[in-house]
Amino acid sequence: QVQFVESGGGLVQPGGSLRLSCVASGFIFSRYGMSWYRQAPGKERELVALISIVGGTTQYADSVKGRFTISRDNAKNTVILQMNSLKPEDTAVYYCHARSGGSSYWGQGTQVIVSS
Repeated sequence: QVQFVESGGGLVQPGGSLRLSCVASGFIFSRYGMSWYRQAPGKERELVALISIVGGTTQYADSVKGRFTISRDNAKNTVILQMNSLKPEDTAVYYCHARSGGSSYWGQGTQVIVSS
């Protein structure tokens, strides 16, 4: 049974930081590319960042480049999204995602609100 435990979301002021964590179980984590998506109210879900199986390759949405960092620890089945210099437009539900070939799994999401 695939499970994700996402944590780290919450309310933060503009310019602040949050660290999202996603702990996965029920599949071979080290064989999956991992990513974070987000969905703001009334908008489509969008890719925020992705990281390759061994972490050697990362990719970011233009809107978060230089502010967000994705990392993974295969020994702990964990993927992290460090978010700095947060802006109100970063407000969204953030989802952890795993993909390998035709297999795709989604986390339940964690809410991030950036507001003063």
